Amino acid sequence: MRTWSFSSAGALFFGRNAVRVHLRDACERLGAKRAFIVTDSILVKAGLLAQTTDPLTALGVSFGHFDRITPEPGVELVRECITAARAFNPDVVIGLGGGSNMDTAKLVSMILAHGGDPLDFKGDCLVPGPVKPLICIPTTAGTGSEVSAAAVFTDTANHIKVSCLSPFLRPAFAIVDPLFTVSCPPKVTADSGIDALTHAIEGFCAVNNDDFPLPSGEKSVYQGSNPMANLMAREAIELVGKFLRRAVKDGNDLEARDGMALAATLGGLAFSNSGVALVHAMEYPVGGAVHVSHGAGNGLLLPFVMRFNLEKRQRETANIGLMLGCSWIPDGFPQGGEATISEIERLRADIGIPLRLRDIGVKEEMLPEFAEKAFAIKRLMRVNPRMPQSADEILGIYRAAF
Repeated sequence: MRTWSFSSAGALFFGRNAVRVHLRDACERLGAKRAFIVTDSILVKAGLLAQTTDPLTALGVSFGHFDRITPEPGVELVRECITAARAFNPDVVIGLGGGSNMDTAKLVSMILAHGGDPLDFKGDCLVPGPVKPLICIPTTAGTGSEVSAAAVFTDTANHIKVSCLSPFLRPAFAIVDPLFTVSCPPKVTADSGIDALTHAIEGFCAVNNDDFPLPSGEKSVYQGSNPMANLMAREAIELVGKFLRRAVKDGNDLEARDGMALAATLGGLAFSNSGVALVHAMEYPVGGAVHVSHGAGNGLLLPFVMRFNLEKRQRETANIGLMLGCSWIPDGFPQGGEATISEIERLRADIGIPLRLRDIGVKEEMLPEFAEKAFAIKRLMRVNPRMPQSADEILGIYRAAF
């Protein structure tokens, strides 16, 4: 057996009122005196920024904030946030929000520590050392960015989402307070929740750690499927099966909010160690072109990629159906895998995820370029259990999804 490892945020606080109870402790342990908060205007209006700054005020930590982050931010907006943070000169950065806010906070921490431009560090393991101390507080239940080693943003010039991946981008503290997700509207809840499911499924079905095809001399934060990541992925899938429909139907269902917040964090722990794969590679050019939310794009593509991978992951796919709560799915047989994919398609429809690429503004003539761009993301191709051999194979999946 090849050696595997497991990494997370430096510390994780989880539970209702965790921000009020534990943010002060995190700042004390970091010796924070000046905190810069990366967030968005919606969360300011919802009162979540104030709930975050109250413990800072009580501790005597001065703070500044940037509240203009948008979903899937372009690199120009990330640069503006970095400029504002540099002017404030913080000793800790706080990412408050969904994945886009937390990922931007990671990029801010990286550039404050090392200089340069976010595009200088896109790819795997290019961050040269520790970043400015970082605390992440999610307000959606999906991305798992509070525990992950990735920061995603949009390369607007090339119309594609890109990632910086590095062990140094894992936050020093993750504070997950399910009450901070209650204000999420149904669409955001659905998009985020299907994203959490995608993370868990891709992590669970990743190429085996023993077979992970990392070329000699290359480094990667991903390492393929391993026992610890699989435990996290299994639990995340079960929680999504129990609670996602409920959270979308009733945002004040606190048990469902608890369950989905935990599913998102566990999914983040799973994928940030084993890896995400072809779904993400295919979503990046789609999202970069038509600006669909990352979660909705992933959820749309997920069943089509699962069907492509089925010949390599029959038993795992059947087991996913059982984890989702479908006791009637046969374990390990071809019909079990197909039944699981059908169940995910039902879940997707029930919560309002778009069903076809044409539904989100994709034109058929865009598909060949999407396929070329996706096929070029080798760091994700090698995680997939069935590695595409050409862009034409990926084009076939896009056409099936169109």
